[in-house]
Amino acid sequence: MAGIAFFNIPAHGHTNPTLGVVRELIDRGHSVSYYSYESFREKIEVAGARFIACDFYDAQLGLGPEDGARIARDTAFSIHVLVETTLALDGMVCRELGRERPDCIVADSMAVWGKAAAMKLGIPFVSSTTTFAFNRESAKLMKQSAGQSLAMLLSIPKMNRDVRRLEKLGYPIKSFLQLISNDRDTDTIVYTSPEFQPCYESFSEKYAFVGPCILPPVSSFEKKAEKLVYISMGTVNNDMPEVYRNCIAAAADVDAQVLLSVGALADIGSLGELPENVQLRRWVDQTAVLREADAFLSHCGMNSASESLYFGVPLLCWPQTAEQGAVASRVCRLGAGIHLASPRAEDIKAGLKLLMEQGSYRANAEKIGESFRRCGGAKAAADKIESLITSLHNV
Repeated sequence: MAGIAFFNIPAHGHTNPTLGVVRELIDRGHSVSYYSYESFREKIEVAGARFIACDFYDAQLGLGPEDGARIARDTAFSIHVLVETTLALDGMVCRELGRERPDCIVADSMAVWGKAAAMKLGIPFVSSTTTFAFNRESAKLMKQSAGQSLAMLLSIPKMNRDVRRLEKLGYPIKSFLQLISNDRDTDTIVYTSPEFQPCYESFSEKYAFVGPCILPPVSSFEKKAEKLVYISMGTVNNDMPEVYRNCIAAAADVDAQVLLSVGALADIGSLGELPENVQLRRWVDQTAVLREADAFLSHCGMNSASESLYFGVPLLCWPQTAEQGAVASRVCRLGAGIHLASPRAEDIKAGLKLLMEQGSYRANAEKIGESFRRCGGAKAAADKIESLITSLHNV
């Protein structure tokens, strides 16, 4: 039996794919501890892991909803937040890991404090990557404006100064790239298929493409019309009242049941009256809805796109970040969706109708879903973790 420590950021799209892996490892007789945040305690404990809260140690950052959007577009700010979090968690994390001495650390690619702790304490490390895997080839899909590229170049000295603060506490990290990126020799679990991963052939055998670990629906959803359209902009950057109003206006002219999920930030009272075919919710059981849906208007976060394709649902893509843009480009390149021309009501209506009327989009989404199911999911991810631990024990 091995001891395995997981680290993650407080984000559903990064946490959910790991929960099946946690259950699989525990079913195989391993013990799992999971460093995360109180809002995720219940689902992590239901998966069977020992939960370790990071909130108290990390609270001084005081990030608000608007900071989530900034992290996605401002690399220098993102590095600063990651370094500050690593420094804030240093004492607690090192004490806990020193007591339990896990055989392996599995850390989300954004939870760099887990990776940094593994480097500092000499514990074997596996990166958990819920986005595409990125190297020199696939990173070319992360299209940035000339202004964004220049801003990043100018901020490199500042980012490296931030990272050097970690060296003073014994972290052997020399640059911000070493902190946030994996090299060819980093054992890495990627929650997508070779077919969906851009530039798959450019990655080493250290990368295990296990497909998305889709959580089963916890409820049912009643489909009341022949066609069902689902609309959601995710759980982070979703305060988009104008877009929602345009979706509602478009829905009035779409022959389908329309479910609009708006999250916690939207002022529902500002969205106006709803047509009879539109339902509005703050939260839904997304996999239950997608199992019934015929089209999905999405921001194209990796988790949402993967769930949609797993159930063979084509996407109308409205990405908000470079990472989401890369996912949207891949969806469209493989013929499983289209880019939304603009968030105007007429363009939303035209895009949804095209997806529902032209069967090739559904067929291509189903092909990608089949590639996901061939990958092995949580079992393949657990195999990867076990193989690393076994190989090190046999040295």
